[in-house]
Amino acid sequence: MSSGAVLMRIADDGRIVEWSARAGELLGRSRQEAVGRTVAELTGGGDGTAGGKALLAALGAVSVRPVLSGASLTWEVRDGQGNGATARDLAILRTLFLHSPIDLYILDADLRIGRSGSGAPEALPGTDGALAGQNFPEALGLVNPESEHAVARRVLMTGEPALRRVVRAAPRNGTGRSMHYSLSYVRLEGADGAVLGLVASAVDVTEQERALHRVRLLEDVRTTVGERLEVTSVCQELVDAVVPAFTGIAVVEVIEDVIRGEEPPLAPVDQDMPLRRTAFKGLVSAHTVGEVRRLPEGTPFSLVLNDLRPRLITVTRDSPWLSADPARASAIAQSDAHSLIVAPLTVRGQALGVVSFYRHREEAPFDKDDIALASDLCAHAALCIDNARRFTRERTIAATVKRRLLPQRSSAPSTLDVASLHIPGPGGGGAWFDVIEMAGGRTALVFGDVGGRGIATATTMGQLRTVIHALAGLDLEPNELMARLSDTAMQLASERAALPAGDPLNREPLTAGCLIAVYDSVDHTCTLVRAGLSEPYLVRPGGDAEAVSAPGGPILAGTDHAPFPATEFPLPAGSILAVGNEDLLESEPRLRAVLRQETALPLDEVSDMLAYALRDRHETEKLLLLARAKGLPADHVLTVPLAEDLAAVPDVRAAVRGQLAEWDIGADDAFTTELIASELVANAIRYGAPPYRLRLILDERLTCEVRDAGDSAPHLKHARTIDEGGRGLFIVASVADGWGIRYHAQGKTVWARQGIGSAE
Repeated sequence: MSSGAVLMRIADDGRIVEWSARAGELLGRSRQEAVGRTVAELTGGGDGTAGGKALLAALGAVSVRPVLSGASLTWEVRDGQGNGATARDLAILRTLFLHSPIDLYILDADLRIGRSGSGAPEALPGTDGALAGQNFPEALGLVNPESEHAVARRVLMTGEPALRRVVRAAPRNGTGRSMHYSLSYVRLEGADGAVLGLVASAVDVTEQERALHRVRLLEDVRTTVGERLEVTSVCQELVDAVVPAFTGIAVVEVIEDVIRGEEPPLAPVDQDMPLRRTAFKGLVSAHTVGEVRRLPEGTPFSLVLNDLRPRLITVTRDSPWLSADPARASAIAQSDAHSLIVAPLTVRGQALGVVSFYRHREEAPFDKDDIALASDLCAHAALCIDNARRFTRERTIAATVKRRLLPQRSSAPSTLDVASLHIPGPGGGGAWFDVIEMAGGRTALVFGDVGGRGIATATTMGQLRTVIHALAGLDLEPNELMARLSDTAMQLASERAALPAGDPLNREPLTAGCLIAVYDSVDHTCTLVRAGLSEPYLVRPGGDAEAVSAPGGPILAGTDHAPFPATEFPLPAGSILAVGNEDLLESEPRLRAVLRQETALPLDEVSDMLAYALRDRHETEKLLLLARAKGLPADHVLTVPLAEDLAAVPDVRAAVRGQLAEWDIGADDAFTTELIASELVANAIRYGAPPYRLRLILDERLTCEVRDAGDSAPHLKHARTIDEGGRGLFIVASVADGWGIRYHAQGKTVWARQGIGSAE
């Protein structure tokens, strides 16, 4: 290469195609005057030869050399000055073109290759002998040459370099794999600032890009696969992540026992073990997703389950294993699949299933590096599937425990209609309800919700429910019942906090809410106490509805030891009381509208309509309890004020005998009731305080109550033969089905309940 600045370029026909400012100074002609004219026209000579000599004489010391520009030959005229830099510049350029670790190309303004490598026309990397003069993006075989033209022209126009752009080229040399180049463009300018073209560099980064793609794919799988704790969801997440980033077709088949949460089998897997196709993405599926089938013997899929070793297989029409699975063979043929990797889903030497990766049509075949990547992808997916399996098993156990702990059948009395709506959440929950019949025509509606999910939540729910039943048998007032339940919850919470730090339950604080509503079918009232849960919703017979305004106490097992205030309100026959978890009745106007509009329907039908309204709210557990008051008819209750001495006993017997006759109670049952009433009245007069009152209540059973204003607690006494008294409660306990004491703000009620043989 000659040193010195380029003065001009002259085409083979004598026309000047480039004119520098330096040439204009020497010859007194501007670029507009010179470019496009011949040398003879410019110098005024008679022919081209004479004009050329005249031009050289005017310029003085110059160098002239031929230069191939694209497919054309031009003559380059350079200033002969600056020869001191010639040797150094030549050495630098020669070394750069011969020994540079990257491939360099000199491009003209049309992106045609002038020189490459050492300056001689050479083959481009990855091409089959591309020669000088070819268009650079097309010679490289770029997938999008138009985009590359735009980038190069922008560099020519602005002078701003475009560096290290990774672009994709079509497969070459029969590898079937796309190539990647890192391309850079720098504008080539003369000493006078004239744009001469571009210097381009191309580096083959195919292997680096493939390695980076594998890392990105694996990271994407680790990020997106396993977000949901369901086996089928994990499998679908896997195929979504690998198609088309890694493969054109992906199939996941999981052992059926694993999906149900059972322990995975050890390899080799029994040939009769059924697998379910849990996920598919591609063109044609041999079997529908969800189908359960056994893998045919003598196929790559069954072999992988034997030794848990991945396999790379070239698929042809003559592959011998295709005949063992005609449906899969047909799908492979329709998809033009030609390369297959079958990899196991395995943890701790246990088999969970297999994943099949197919490449088809123009996709490049798999290679050994792809086997390692497929194994890594499946290893992560297997861990996620195993986690989902464990969660499924725990959820199944928790659901079974909860189902056994909840009421197995309705125990509502005749004075109350009850219906419930239960929508289990994905992970279960701790919501529950109970309907507990109490003495005196009363019924306790209990609604609770334990925070969390899983076995621990279900067992805690069972413990609290058992305590409620035990305390309800003591005939406590609702506020005292809630206070004692809270004490039990606090004890359970302290036991949980005392667990070893490594126990996961230690890090889950116990939280629970509860609502207790005691309905009195005789007085048509309801006494409500709540701890943490939202207010219930009351719909009256006429359709008027509102939330029951009742102050709430602290949550169960909380640090607040405030009391639980009780609220009493009328509950006439036909009223509907609705209680729900998660503030459903406050946050869902649709539910309140259904309750107001459908008061005449049976509660089971109302429950179904509420379920329809909640059809898009299944993300967590939902529980609603509905209770419609029916009340007890007035003629099923006898109330008798009592005298303050034992003379009241004969009167009581007579009143009881007359009422039992009206109720058509049999003689045997009537005798028992008379005996119970006389003993209870005698005890109250002897040991209680006036005023006294007797009440008979007839529903499914017959209840006898005696109320007085005394605070002394009667107790059962096994009297000896010589004792004069003490046998009253012993006699009552012997003939009645049950007896108990209920305390009030002033006084107490002693009651006894008996079954009856016939009642109107």
